[in-house]
Order: sequence, then C-alpha cells, then structure tokens
Amino acid sequence: MDVVGPINGVLKKVPAWPLYIVGAAYAGWQFYLAVTGKIGVDPVNLLEREYGAMALKLIIAGLLVTPLRKYAGLNLLKFRRAIGVIAFFLVLAHFMVWALLDVGSLGRVWADIIKRPYVTIGMGALVLMIPLALTSNNLMLRRMGGMAWRKLHLLTYPVAILAGLHFVWLTKVWEAEPLIYMSIILALLATRIRWPRRQQVA
Repeated sequence: MDVVGPINGVLKKVPAWPLYIVGAAYAGWQFYLAVTGKIGVDPVNLLEREYGAMALKLIIAGLLVTPLRKYAGLNLLKFRRAIGVIAFFLVLAHFMVWALLDVGSLGRVWADIIKRPYVTIGMGALVLMIPLALTSNNLMLRRMGGMAWRKLHLLTYPVAILAGLHFVWLTKVWEAEPLIYMSIILALLATRIRWPRRQQVA
C-alpha cells in the first residue's frame, strides 16, 4: 500500500512560509526565557548552546531532504530553503550571543577565533553559510543560473561537517551526543556519493 503518495499530495498544499514564523517565534521565546532567567543559572551560556544545537539539527534536517526523496519517495524539497535560512539565522544568533553577551569584547572575540580551534571551525561554518543565505531566493537563482546556483550550494556539505566538528570539539570530552550528530552528518553525506556500479561478469 502506497502511503507516501497521499502524504506528498498533502505536502503540496502546505506552504513553506509558516516555517519562518515558527523559527522566529522559537528564537524569540528562547531569548525571552534567557532574559527572564527561566532557563537556568547561566542563561547566556544556555541560550548560546540552545541556538547552536537547534541550528545543527536544522542543518541535518536539510541534508535529510534528498535521501528521503531518493529512497523513501517523500518529497520535502519545497521546505528545504526555509530550513536552511532558519538554520543560518540561528547560527548567526548563536554567534551574536557568544560575541556580545558571553565574550563582550571585540578583541577577545578575534583572539578566540584565532586561538581556539573549535571557535575557528564554527566561524568557518558561519562564513560559508553567508553566501548560501544571500542566494536562497528566486531572484538570485535566476541571476546566477541553475548550474552555478547548485554548485554554490554544495557549500552546504562542508558547512555541515564544520558544524558537526564544532559541536564535537566544543564539548572538550568524548560525549555520545556530538558523536551521534557527526555520524548522522557523515552518513547523510555518504548518500550523495555515486559509488561505481559493479559490472556483472557474463
């Protein structure tokens, strides 16, 4: 029994724009909880980690769209742009909370980027996400052309790897959660590899 077909039919009628509202509401709610001291004794650190963790989950969700379509027939392609844009703004919020509320000094921010490898890696992911966010609209797709646009958006792959490494390195000890996220990222990227077909011997 085909259950994917009806699901795809329903998804065609669901617009992607509410995701932006949900993403903004989530970010605003978490900020409110931090400002009002309702997320623990160290709200700045917890807010910073919450934004970063959710951004990483959304990056993984974006990677999941293609294999779901390829192997399960579930078409979530129309939502991938919104997922990516929200992930970028949460990464940006993660950086801003760290830089302005946690570190609080431009000199220290620059020093940490240079001296701390996990900060360097995280900054690298943010920098690579900027052109992706700026071109995640139909106008830029038309101006660049489909082929150039798709090549640029291959940056999603190194972004995912850097984001996963940032999380692994951030913990400073070997913990299961960051390693699980990193394993999922590598597994999803492996689905993109075109393995050579084995020729049958007559």
